[in-house]
Amino acid sequence: MSFFIDVIIPVPLKKLFTYSITASESDFLNPGMRVAVPFGKSKIYTGIVFRVHNQPPVAYEAKSIQQILDDAPVVNEKQLQLWKWIANYYMCTMGDVMRAALPNALILESETVILRNTVKVVDDTSLKDDEFLVYEALHHQSSLKVHDISNILDKKNVLPVIKRLIEKEVIHVEEEIYEKYKPRLVRYVKLHTNFTTEGALQELLEALSRAPKQRQVLMTLFSISATTKKPVKVSDLSKESDASTAIIKSLIEKEILEEYHIQTDRVQYSGDDNEATKLLNEYQEVALTEIKESFNKHVVTLLHGVTSSGKTEVYVKLIEDALNRGEQVLYLLPEIALTAQLITRLQNYFGEQVAVFHSKYSSHERVEVWNHVLNDTAKGKVILGARSCIFLPFKNLGLIIVDEEHEQSFKQFDPAPRYHARDTSVVLANIHKAKVLMGSATPSLESYFNATQNKYGFVEITKRYNNVLMPDIELIDIKDKFKRKLMKGHFSDRLIEEMTETLQEGHQIILFQNRRGFSPIVECNTCGHAPQCPNCDVSLTYHQYRNQLRCHYCGYQSAMATECMACGSSELDTKGFGTEQIETEVKLLFPDYKVARMDLDTTRGKYGYEKIITALEQQEIDILVGTQMLTKGLDFRNVKLVGIMNADNMLNFPDFRAHERSFQLMLQVSGRAGRTDKRGKVLIQTYNPYHNILQQVSTHDYMGMFNEQMNDRYNFKYPPVYKQIKITLKHKDYNKVDAASIWLAKSLRQVFKEHVLGPEFPPISRIRNQFHKNILVKIPKKQSLAKTKEAIIKVNNSFSSIKDFRSVKIILNVDNF
Repeated sequence: MSFFIDVIIPVPLKKLFTYSITASESDFLNPGMRVAVPFGKSKIYTGIVFRVHNQPPVAYEAKSIQQILDDAPVVNEKQLQLWKWIANYYMCTMGDVMRAALPNALILESETVILRNTVKVVDDTSLKDDEFLVYEALHHQSSLKVHDISNILDKKNVLPVIKRLIEKEVIHVEEEIYEKYKPRLVRYVKLHTNFTTEGALQELLEALSRAPKQRQVLMTLFSISATTKKPVKVSDLSKESDASTAIIKSLIEKEILEEYHIQTDRVQYSGDDNEATKLLNEYQEVALTEIKESFNKHVVTLLHGVTSSGKTEVYVKLIEDALNRGEQVLYLLPEIALTAQLITRLQNYFGEQVAVFHSKYSSHERVEVWNHVLNDTAKGKVILGARSCIFLPFKNLGLIIVDEEHEQSFKQFDPAPRYHARDTSVVLANIHKAKVLMGSATPSLESYFNATQNKYGFVEITKRYNNVLMPDIELIDIKDKFKRKLMKGHFSDRLIEEMTETLQEGHQIILFQNRRGFSPIVECNTCGHAPQCPNCDVSLTYHQYRNQLRCHYCGYQSAMATECMACGSSELDTKGFGTEQIETEVKLLFPDYKVARMDLDTTRGKYGYEKIITALEQQEIDILVGTQMLTKGLDFRNVKLVGIMNADNMLNFPDFRAHERSFQLMLQVSGRAGRTDKRGKVLIQTYNPYHNILQQVSTHDYMGMFNEQMNDRYNFKYPPVYKQIKITLKHKDYNKVDAASIWLAKSLRQVFKEHVLGPEFPPISRIRNQFHKNILVKIPKKQSLAKTKEAIIKVNNSFSSIKDFRSVKIILNVDNF
């Protein structure tokens, strides 16, 4: 009887590949284990076993696997279930999901190894110069890698040389598999077993009286062991005894000390003992009781709590209950910046049971968290992190908290799988029979609509913690201020007045501008030319601190021009403004105060967010200028004033969600003001203070915004009333994209009639030298989503079979919000 396995490999293939295995391997292998498998002509991939069976593939001869990489599954059955759902729902492949789900260190890579052919005698006179260099190098080394040959020959493309050497039978190549994850081993020392008796120890100390430094190391070792009662690290011993590692090494060589290694985690909790969780106020207590009651009837409950109402403390109580039941908890956040602040609060309560998982962690650190969650250890009970956390191998998940659930950062846009972590968490909870709590001060229309339809439970907290009043929001008409010459740069007289007063009282200020860089447009005053990105249809943004022009879409950069590229005039002017320009202006207006900036440019490093947030908490910063990173649930106790520099560029964005997003963004950033005892103040600068959304923001009128926006969604058939799938076509040839999109839209219209919009060029129609065109398919509530997707895939397959369109890339984005 033959045995086979279906394997997921990290390549976007529609079907899983089948490999043959032996009978003994079939007894050992289980779904979720990793295997190294050959694929294509010479590639070796890490695959995940999806199914063990005995049906041979029909279309091809099954190859055998190369090696088994695990003793036990690294991916569990429930995860594979989730992967399958994501691949089906978001119209991608299992390989895409695997690539996104597994930490890089668990996906082995193959490297080509070049070996000398020892069987054949080679006539070295027949070799060219570069071939001879490789041949000679293989006499000194048993094997070489491709990059070694590249270094020897000092050129990048060495494959033709390797090919010629294979043809001449001088060398042969092998694929070698590399395990990327290496556990961290820490060196420890202890006294050698020869000196454990009292007499031997006495003799040793007398013998070392002529080597005072070595004797000092030994005495320090005894004192550290006595005080800590723990194993002694080499690094600690060296530091405490003020001795070099060479002295410790010589003691090891003399067999006075014995060294050994212990495997440790790269990320360690170094806090004090756990604090007791805070007592809740009456509003939080009522909310907690209502949430627990709601969980009896609903899998998902939406908590609508105004900014600074203490939602986190309610979450903490629910986490405490879940831990007491022995369950795991997943705490999802939209932004890594938030984890920096929240991790300290949660670790104070739950100690080392809290683990963090996000992209700023190294791949080794992520594997360690993965293993803790997989094995349900004490260090993997509460997982805190961004959207990729939903892929962790939970064993006993009881509660998922989705904080700031309205945030679009929960949606993955590129590459596939283009999943939404909030929606996926609901499916994950159903698989684990767990509960989901979504929290927000400004819930998304989708979630609030689900709550009104009784699909989700609903709980509200209407009062801020300590009964602090909601911030006073004032709209400033800058059109009028410009007319009356009451503006200094981008600051109105009213904003400067409030800032001066706040700083004199010793409070802090946040200024929000949703655009980084100094200025989005550089324009020539003589001919009107503005430098454009050569790869995208956007103007280059000026970054003053590096004196550079940069494209925020493809990363292209060039030095700031001193004269116009078109007419040669030196009269270059900047139009518009970003966070950098605001920072410069603030420093000029308030030279005696400390100003900092928080945007993508200043938070590049692993601890970039942490440094700025800590500095603001410690009151080392008086004024913080930033982009939307600032808006997401951060808790700053001493911020009294928030200034929104320009509300209009958000409102006028060409997207059906622009008004909802603007409302959420402005209300969230307003929520950073006055979070302790004094009422905060928010100033919003705008050219159109009578805009409906701005009026709703100024009165904290969520229901007004919800009803008005839902009315539009019903009228124009947008989510949550209709579902939608966005299809994007990409190609470097404009005419090809144009023709392909017209053909595709026509074919889709035959199936879905008036529910197909487009094809349309997006506002920025060329990115990275690729032209984009969008088609939108709207799906009414009663229409089967599965059948709709089937029809789209059918049309897509017909499209791919047309020779002219084969090179056009198609991206399917389900629920593109």
